[in-house]
This record gives sequence, structure tokens and C-alpha cells, in this order.
Amino acid sequence: MKKTISLLVVLITIGVQAQNKKWTLKECVQYALENNISVLQSELDVELAELEKLTAQGNFIPSINLGAGVSENTGLSFNPVTNNAQTTTFLSASGSINVGYTLFNGLRNIRQLQRADMSKLASQYRLDKMKDDISLFVANGYLTVILNKANLEVLRSQNDVTQEQIQRTQQLVEAGSLPRGDLLEIQAINASEQQQIINAENNVQISLISLAQLLLIKDYENFDIEDEGYNVVDDGVANRNVEEIIATAKENRSEIKIADQNVELAEIDLKIAKGANWPTLSAFFGYNTRYANTPGFIQQVDPNNPTVTQQIGVVEDTGQAVVGEFPNTFPVEVAADPFGDQLYQNDGIGYGLQLNIPVLNGFNTKASVQRSRVSLERSKFQLEQAELDLESTVYQAYVDAKGALKSYEAAQLALQSQELAYDYAKERYDVGLTNAFDFSQSKLRFDNARIELNRAKYDYIFKLKVLELYFGIPATELKF
Repeated sequence: MKKTISLLVVLITIGVQAQNKKWTLKECVQYALENNISVLQSELDVELAELEKLTAQGNFIPSINLGAGVSENTGLSFNPVTNNAQTTTFLSASGSINVGYTLFNGLRNIRQLQRADMSKLASQYRLDKMKDDISLFVANGYLTVILNKANLEVLRSQNDVTQEQIQRTQQLVEAGSLPRGDLLEIQAINASEQQQIINAENNVQISLISLAQLLLIKDYENFDIEDEGYNVVDDGVANRNVEEIIATAKENRSEIKIADQNVELAEIDLKIAKGANWPTLSAFFGYNTRYANTPGFIQQVDPNNPTVTQQIGVVEDTGQAVVGEFPNTFPVEVAADPFGDQLYQNDGIGYGLQLNIPVLNGFNTKASVQRSRVSLERSKFQLEQAELDLESTVYQAYVDAKGALKSYEAAQLALQSQELAYDYAKERYDVGLTNAFDFSQSKLRFDNARIELNRAKYDYIFKLKVLELYFGIPATELKF
């Protein structure tokens, strides 16, 4: 009984811990990379590219085909062994082995293997880009939750101050030191703050649900994140020259690698298309055999009359007949040879070389070559455009990060000023030197300054991480 109770306690404890689990940003990113549908689809593309390589490798090995057949014929049919027409019922079987091998096809088999390797590499680059994009989506959603939680905490803490002010004002009103209007003003402020708190709680819940949906987690009620310990962590990327960041991005970003790989794929496609103008030389080998269960016939000498005399001609001058003796035979039916013997007796082998020289095929090869040239030029333009787009994006990310830093620093200064003003207004209100309305306005400005600081902080964190990602830092190694 004690063991049963202990086991139940352990299970309940584990369940409570599972429900109270708070996800870190690293855990969220890792979970998304393992479960996100877009990432899984990109991984399937890599597997398909691997199969394409397997197909290309198969062009270097011979093709081997085995064939076998069995049939039963009734009536007038050709015996597959004797090739004679027979009116009978017989069972026949055949088997064959055919081997083919391409000796030369304009180097297309070699080009196709090279293309398969390039295609696999391009698929891997697309997977890497997808992982970077998903990591940024998760980080942005995660920081949004933290921002909403921080704003909610600001509103709650300031509402606690408002509750204290209500109690103090109530006492002063009852003592006749303050007019009742001040109490009503504070109570109105409290009602407004309560409404803001409800809206902030809704924002937290909505952002948590959005993040859970991005992670494909359906237990929305118990999903929560670790909202402490995330500060501005700068590894020095923001202080680097923008040209250096752009150069590094061009070397490391998947967008450029994908576009560059597409150029190489277009080049190899052009070589494959040109290879169709070359002759194709192939070798072949074939082996076949057959069997039939039809009985055969042999000529047997008549033991009672072993010879017979027959006229074989006439002497032209005298007209005298010329005769000869021949064996007197008659046909005797014998059983078909054994299966193994027939397979050995009736087999055949064929082998040789085959040369195909393309001369004219309706300009299909020429058109294919021209299409490949156009695709090559298009891929080169796409590579150039990708470099321009990346340069523009990095410039924008660099400017955004710099601007976000200035906004964050300005928000810090603004908060310091508003906090001093709020403390001063609070002291004046406590001694009755200012009314409730003026105090509420100072308090509102202080609350907004704290919320603005939170927004500026997490906005800078996100934009800084985007810049670090362009600098080549893997998404899973970004520090917060």
C-alpha cells in the first residue's frame, strides 16, 4: 500500500512539473527545427535529392533483365522447339537474360551524377535557409510574449501603487484634508488601469497561443515560456563596419549559396543538353532457352521387312529403270526430352555493340540546348539580384539595429526623467500640494515610459539578432 501511494505521488509530481514547464528560447527554437512542417518538407527535399543521386549512380552499372514465360497451346500451333506446326495440346516454357551497358553517351551520365551532387547541396542550402527563417519567427514570437508579459508586469505594479493611493486618499478625504473629487479621480484611474491589465493579459495569452501554434503545440492552456534572463547581449557585431557584414553575409548566407548553386546547375544542364549531339555506344548480351512437352517421332526399321526396293531413276537411252534398296522404316512416337536437357539443348546467346548517331530529330536537341542557355543566363541574373537584395537587406538590418539602439537609449533616459518627475509628483500629492488629476497625468507618463522602454529593449534585441544572423552566427547559437 505504501509503495502504491509513493508511486501515485511520483506520478502526480511529474504531471505537475510537466504542466508547470516553462520553455526557454533555445528549447523553442530546437523544437521548431525538429517539428515545423516547412522544415520537415525541406528535409524531404534533401531526401529526394539523395534519390536523384542514386539514380545518377545507376547509369554507371549495367541493366539486367530476367524474363520467363509458360503457356499451354491447343490445336494447330507452332512448336517452339522444332518450329513445326502441330495440331495437339502441349505445354511450353521459355526464359531469357538480357544485359545492356552504355559505353558512351556524350558524357551525360557523368554530368548527371555531378548535377545530382549539386542538387543535393542546393536542397541542403534551402533547408538551412528554412531553419534560419523558422528560428527568426520563433525568436520574434518569443520576444513578443516577453514584451507583453513585461508590459503586464508594469501595469500590475503601477496598479498596486494606485491601490495604495486609494487607501491613503480615502483616509485623507475622511479626515477632511482632501476633497472627495480627488478620491473619485484616483478610483477612475484604478478602473482604467484594471481595463488595461485585462487587455494586457489577453495580449499575453494571444501571443502565447501564436507561439504554440508556430511550434505545433496544441496544449495552449499549459504552454508557457521562461520570461527572465533575456537582456541585450551584443557580441560586437553592431559595432562592425556595414561593408564587413555585407561581405560576410555574401559568403555565409543561404540565399547566395542557393542562387550560386542554381547557376552551377544551369551550367551542368547545358552540358547535358549538348551531350545529346554526341553518338551513343552501347553493348548488349542476351541468353535465352526454351522447353516444350510435345512428344517427338523417330524412324524405326521394320524387323519383319527391314528393306524395301524403290525405283530411283531411268536410263535415258534404254529406258531401263534404276532401282535401289532402302531401310523400311515407320514413325514411332517418343516422349519429350527431360526439362533440364531441353534447356541445355535449346539455349542461345547473342551479344554485340550498337552505335546510334544523332543526325536530325526535329531540332529538339538544338531547342533543348538553347533553352538551357537561356536558363543559365536567367540564373546568373538571379544570382546578381540575390546579391543586390542581400546587400539592401543587410543595410536595412544594420540601419534598423542602429536606430533601435538609439531608441532604446533614448527610452532609458526618458524613463529616468519620468521616474524623477513621478517621484516628485507623488511627494507633492502626498502632502497635498497637487491634485489627483495632475498626479495621475505624471503617473500615466511614467507608465508609458516603462512600457516604451520594454518595447524599445526587445525591438533592439530582435533586430540585433537579425544582424548577427546575417553576419554568419547560426540561429541556434544566438545569445540573449
